Amino acid sequence: MTRLSLVVPAYEEQDRIAATISTVRAALGDLDGGFELVVVDDGSSDATAARAREAGADQVLVHERNRGKGAAVRTGVLAARGRTIAFTDADLAYAPSQVLTLAEQVEAGADVVVGSRAHAGTQTMVRARPIRVVGGRVINLLTRSVLRGRHRDTQCGLKAFRADAARFVFERTRVDGFAFDVEIFVIVERNGLRLVEAPVTVTNTTRTTVHVVRDAWRLVRDLIRIRRWARAGLYDA
Repeated sequence: MTRLSLVVPAYEEQDRIAATISTVRAALGDLDGGFELVVVDDGSSDATAARAREAGADQVLVHERNRGKGAAVRTGVLAARGRTIAFTDADLAYAPSQVLTLAEQVEAGADVVVGSRAHAGTQTMVRARPIRVVGGRVINLLTRSVLRGRHRDTQCGLKAFRADAARFVFERTRVDGFAFDVEIFVIVERNGLRLVEAPVTVTNTTRTTVHVVRDAWRLVRDLIRIRRWARAGLYDA
């Protein structure tokens, strides 16, 4: 089995997916124990999938229509073959070398390791736009309605899992949008998995597929659904 799989969800990324793959390969391609890169094209209308294949991704999986980041990550994780499975965004706001740092904590015994932009050791190289900072704080407040613990950052785009824990979690996720990150924490909490928060170095980009007003109501809707599903026991082993 390969030591590490990295899942990269991508939507309309034909202009930078090749550079993303090249950067990831340079950082992790020679990893002792083996490395696998899984790109999931979430229903792009451009040449994202073709460019990913040309650039040398090990697996390129394609959704026929755009379903959302949660669906793309789920597809990639359940297809990955690594002993540790991580995911990050195509913009590489978190340098690929940090993936290995999280993977090593998984190998040391954690079930799930999540990057946290609120960790005391985190460094921000390029700050996010004010509206995204405010949006992140609102999300953290809203997530308290469904989470037992006080997690400081559910939405960080860098997370790693032991393979069996990854499959356990993602076989139970139901949210296709970006609230799937919150769903991960709910499943982890309810089933007693060991979660570790890790500091990250983040370089924010101006390009985003998030639309604050449109996605705000989707988040609230999905949090209500997550709470209902949790009470119904749908996340439990």
